[in-house]
Amino acid sequence: MDCAVQVHDTVVYGTQGVCRIDGVAKKDFCGKPVEYFVLTPLDNSRSTIYVPVQNKKLVEKMRRVLSVEEIYDLIEKMPQEDVTWIENENERKEKCRAILAKGDRLELVRMIKALYQHKQEQLAKGKKFYVSDERFFHEAENLLYEEFALVLQIPREQVLPFILQQLCPEKTCE
Repeated sequence: MDCAVQVHDTVVYGTQGVCRIDGVAKKDFCGKPVEYFVLTPLDNSRSTIYVPVQNKKLVEKMRRVLSVEEIYDLIEKMPQEDVTWIENENERKEKCRAILAKGDRLELVRMIKALYQHKQEQLAKGKKFYVSDERFFHEAENLLYEEFALVLQIPREQVLPFILQQLCPEKTCE
């Protein structure tokens, strides 16, 4: 984990998205008490995620949410990010899964950008976009936009217009 977590902190947990740490609970596992972080996804308060405190690999999936400044920095870097399309579908799927699992925001931006550009190229040729690519695109978008919306205190549907406004303040680009 990139920072020490405490109860009531808001974190991004793996591909689950933004969660609140509601507490630490002990549960018996095969007769042995195990401590767990109790997480509640912000987009599904009826769901609960238990993360074993001693499982370093799972705890490292909890990442602090970005600051407002870090979001602005990330948006500023978006146009300069070079992306490479992976032609082999299986390799592309594996790479997308790895990016989603790791949750690195810059990698998510690159992935979204590559998938978006490829989709536009396919549509221009009158071809279809793979369903799996569409799913990866939306998963990456959801992870990033959910965090941006929380930190920027804007509705999720306003995240893309906000990003575009930052990139093109005079509406000179679309």
